Amino acid sequence: MRERRRERAVDKRQKSFERILSWLYILFILFAAALIIHLFFIQVIDIKKYRVKARNQRASRNFAVRGDIYDRTGLKLATDKVFYNVFARRADYDEDESSPEVIAKKLAPILKVSKEELLKKLNSQDQIIAVKKDIDRNTAKEIAKLHLRAISLDKKNTREYPQGTLAAHVLGYYNFDADIANGVEYTEKDKLEHVENMVTFQRTQKGKIIYDFMTDPVATATNPKGQDVTLTIDGAIQHICEKELEKMVKEKEALRGTVIVMNPKNGEILAYAVYPTYDPNYFRSAPPNLIKNWTLTDVFPPGSTFKIITVASAMELGKIHENSKILDTGKTTIGKWLIKNYDYDVHPYPGNISLQYLFEHSSNIGAINVARTMTPKEFYDMLKKFGYGAKTGIDLPGESSGLLPYYSYWDQGIHATMSYGYGTSVTAMQMISAVQALANNGVRITPHVIKYSPEEEALKVKRVQVVSPETAHSITKLLAASVNNGRSVIKMDRYNVAAKTGTSRKPRENSVGYTPFMYTSTIGYFPATDPQILVYVMVDSAKVGAIWGNTVAGPVFHEVTTQIARIMNLKPDKPAPTKKID
Repeated sequence: MRERRRERAVDKRQKSFERILSWLYILFILFAAALIIHLFFIQVIDIKKYRVKARNQRASRNFAVRGDIYDRTGLKLATDKVFYNVFARRADYDEDESSPEVIAKKLAPILKVSKEELLKKLNSQDQIIAVKKDIDRNTAKEIAKLHLRAISLDKKNTREYPQGTLAAHVLGYYNFDADIANGVEYTEKDKLEHVENMVTFQRTQKGKIIYDFMTDPVATATNPKGQDVTLTIDGAIQHICEKELEKMVKEKEALRGTVIVMNPKNGEILAYAVYPTYDPNYFRSAPPNLIKNWTLTDVFPPGSTFKIITVASAMELGKIHENSKILDTGKTTIGKWLIKNYDYDVHPYPGNISLQYLFEHSSNIGAINVARTMTPKEFYDMLKKFGYGAKTGIDLPGESSGLLPYYSYWDQGIHATMSYGYGTSVTAMQMISAVQALANNGVRITPHVIKYSPEEEALKVKRVQVVSPETAHSITKLLAASVNNGRSVIKMDRYNVAAKTGTSRKPRENSVGYTPFMYTSTIGYFPATDPQILVYVMVDSAKVGAIWGNTVAGPVFHEVTTQIARIMNLKPDKPAPTKKID
């Protein structure tokens, strides 16, 4: 009985094992079949998908270089320069062709260094050794021909500014290492880096290019390039403005200055000089105060140049007209403040003056009485239309909105001082943008330094009717007559110039009151009968000689306008002076 039970137990275990084995056999067959089907799909049905995946893993492309920046005449202002860094890998040294001695012997004449100096570097204990940086393309090609296993070339690019300091504050700079930019390099970053039809190709694991019938050999050897950008800046005019500004700042021992030249008919900036300046090729060593475009960020009281806006505002509102007479008492008291004309000692009580006299003698009292014809809200609304208290929208970074107090906060003092340029603080760009409207039949146009296509211009350049053409023409006529009737240095022999000078005290930065220094400025456009050029000059804190808009900014204005007229061959709008016959 025991034997039978033992046999039945053994038989039962054997049958159970055979069933398990059968199931395992079936599962193995199913797995094998599934594997075969999967491989069939990979190698036959889905072959294109995996070929694409493999191709993508081997895909490579050359790094893109930024587009170039040109002035309006085609002068190259910024470009990318490709260079190479040479490295040695200690792990790849051997006792034959890749020994430090052999490498030093072969590389020394190409790199133009002594063999001993190079060998010392190659024997460094670092795993990756920087042999030499910033070598050019031709030198890199010579090294590549040596096929040194322990030597590798790292391809990089840097931004180069062929004209040095020219238009530095317009161009800005670009830092490849940190991807940081300024100026046009910042505002046009997307365009400068946008590459159409980027070409890809395949490389082996070791980095060698895999050539097939579809590989473009030219594309593998060249870097794709972003789009070029053309500026409205004219290199010749920019150079003149920079040199004349630098000369005056140094002569007067001033802190800084700017000259901005604009085409008033379309808002294009032809020159934008800022001094002191810097070389964007060496931006890393330039202090922040030199790199900053303070003409966009810093504000200042505009002084008597603002009287143009005061008179234009009152005229547009119908409070005065071209032939109006304004009472000028020479001085007045507002609250505890005594306000006088700058020439009070010579003209203590001018009486009823014309608007031409107001501009010619820069009458503070006349400007105050013009402003009093407007309510604070009326005056404020006109100033907003001229663009004060808001960004101009220029295509450069860092622009300030300026300071224009809301009309409900105006008292008699602010209302009065606003009239002659002390109640508000403006940027240099706001000032030229406002006067541009008067030189363009009353239409203010967004100032810009980029030469846009018609499609881009429609989106980025706005036009606003600030005053009527009649008002603009009347102001132009009065300004030109005031210049021609006076003895100002800004007067030109062959052109009528509609211009105004200004001088304002410089406020203290961190406290109430004023410093001993002045802002001196001149703004104007010509030929007055058909304005083609608008120029604004401002010099900050001159210290030598007579410190007035006419004596500091005026000579720069005159020299710049004279040379621009010659360069652009502008048609004179004054009759030629008659020669005396002896």
